[in-house]
Amino acid sequence: MIKVSVIGAGTMGTGIAQIAATKGHEVCLYDSFEGTVEKANDKLHKILNRLIEKERISKDEKKNILARITFTKNIKDIKNSSLVIEAIIEDLESKQKLFNKIEDIVDGNCIIGSNTSSLSIASIAGVCKKANRVIGIHFFNPAPLMPLVEIIPAVQTSKDTIEKSKSIIDSWKKVTVITKDTPGFIVNRVARPFYGEAIRIYEEGIADFSTIDWSLKEIGGFRMGPFELMDYIGNDINYTVTETVFKAFYFDPRYKPAFTQKRMMEAGYLGRKSARGYYDYSSEIPEPNKDRELGKKILWRILSMLINEAADALFLNIATKEDIDLAMTKGVNYPKGLLAWADEIGVKNVLKEIEELQKEYGEDRYRPSPLLKRMSRNNQTFY
Repeated sequence: MIKVSVIGAGTMGTGIAQIAATKGHEVCLYDSFEGTVEKANDKLHKILNRLIEKERISKDEKKNILARITFTKNIKDIKNSSLVIEAIIEDLESKQKLFNKIEDIVDGNCIIGSNTSSLSIASIAGVCKKANRVIGIHFFNPAPLMPLVEIIPAVQTSKDTIEKSKSIIDSWKKVTVITKDTPGFIVNRVARPFYGEAIRIYEEGIADFSTIDWSLKEIGGFRMGPFELMDYIGNDINYTVTETVFKAFYFDPRYKPAFTQKRMMEAGYLGRKSARGYYDYSSEIPEPNKDRELGKKILWRILSMLINEAADALFLNIATKEDIDLAMTKGVNYPKGLLAWADEIGVKNVLKEIEELQKEYGEDRYRPSPLLKRMSRNNQTFY
C-alpha cells in the first residue's frame, strides 16, 4: 500500500487523511502552523469516536486508522510518498511556493495533487521542475462523506499521472469525474447561478431568502436552498470562489459577484459559523411565502440558468455530459443531473426562458449557450 501525504491539517486536509488511512494507507499529515496538527489529531479522535457510537467502525479499526497517520510539523516527513495532496489556503503564490518545497523532498515518481477548488492547475504546475506529475484532485466538504472528487489534469499533466491518480481515488470508493483545467472546473462553475440568480431575485424584491429557499426545496427537490447553502459554506468562502471565477473568466458578466453577498461578508455575517448570515441563527427562521405559482417562477428561472451553464460547459468540452451530471448530483446533491433534467423539461423550453430573460434585461449574463440553440433547432436531446 502506497504512502500518502496531505499538506494542510484543516478540515479538508484532515478529512482526506482520514479517508486514506481508513483505506489502509500509511499517511503523513503535515501543517506548519502552531497547534494545527494537535487540533487535527483531537478532531479526528472525536470523529472516529462518533463513528464507533454509530457502529460504523470498531474500536480496533479506530486504533488502526490512527496508527497509520503521522501528525507532523516537519515537512521532510513526506519523504517516500507516492502521492502528496496539498490542501492549504486558496492562494496561488502560496501553493506555488509549497509545490517547489515538495519537489525538493519527494522522488521523481511521486504524484503531487492540489485540492484547489478554482485555481489554475497549469499555473501551479508551471513552477515545478517535473510539471507532468502535477494534477488537481478536488474533494468536496466534508471529504469523508461527499462522494465526488474532480480530477483536473493541467496541460502539462501526463496520461500516466491522470490514470494513476484516478485509480488511487477510485480505490477509495469515491466517484471521480475528469474535468478540463478551467475556472471552477465543473461544480464551482456550473453551480454559480444557483447562488447568483437567487441573490438577483432577492435584490429585485421578487422574494425574500426563506421564500427562495422554500421554492428550490419544496418544488425543485433540492436538499438545501441557495441561502441556506451559502450560510452553510460560509459567505466569505462562497464569495471568494465567485470572485475568483469572475476574474479568471476575464470578467464575464455571467459570473459577476453580488453586492448583497459582499456586504454580508464585510459585515462579518458569514453564515452558521458566525451565527448570522442570510439568516439570524439566534432566532426563528422567517416563514416563507408558500405561493406555489411564485415558487415555480423562482425555480424555473434559477434552473434554466443552471441548465444553460451546464450546456455551455458541455459545449466547451469541459467534461462529458455524463461527468457534468454526475458532478452536480454527487458533488452538490442536486436532485437530478442538469442535462438529463433539460431533456425532461424540454430543451426548447429552457432556451425560451433564457432568451426571454436576455430580452428583458439586455444583459450578457443571460446569453443562451450556442449548444442550446443548436439542439433546439435540430430537435435534439442530451441523452
